[in-house]
Amino acid sequence: MSRQRRATVSPPRQAERFAYYRELSIAYEGASLDIPVRAPDISTRGMFINTVHKFPEGAVLRICFRLSRTNVLIAARGEVRYCLPGVGIGVEFIGLPEEAQRAIEEEGAAYEAHR
Repeated sequence: MSRQRRATVSPPRQAERFAYYRELSIAYEGASLDIPVRAPDISTRGMFINTVHKFPEGAVLRICFRLSRTNVLIAARGEVRYCLPGVGIGVEFIGLPEEAQRAIEEEGAAYEAHR
């Protein structure tokens, strides 16, 4: 009996993403790990985070980053929706505060206006 290898495919995005933020840090809730990360894009629903660290789907992370244009600091919780081993994780924000969501929307609008 042969096993078929399941292809890992990221799900379609529900919101447009952009790449202007910095100082990203994440912490796996319930653990004290220093996790090296690099994040290429963000939306009001979530973000993709490049990391070689493997997280299980459903893992909850504390995420903190600063928007580049407005300098707004965003602190949120996120749930890992998928993991691409050796590449990174797709994270959906959990209970993102209204003011943080607005700040991300404004940052995205400014990004699009200067593109």
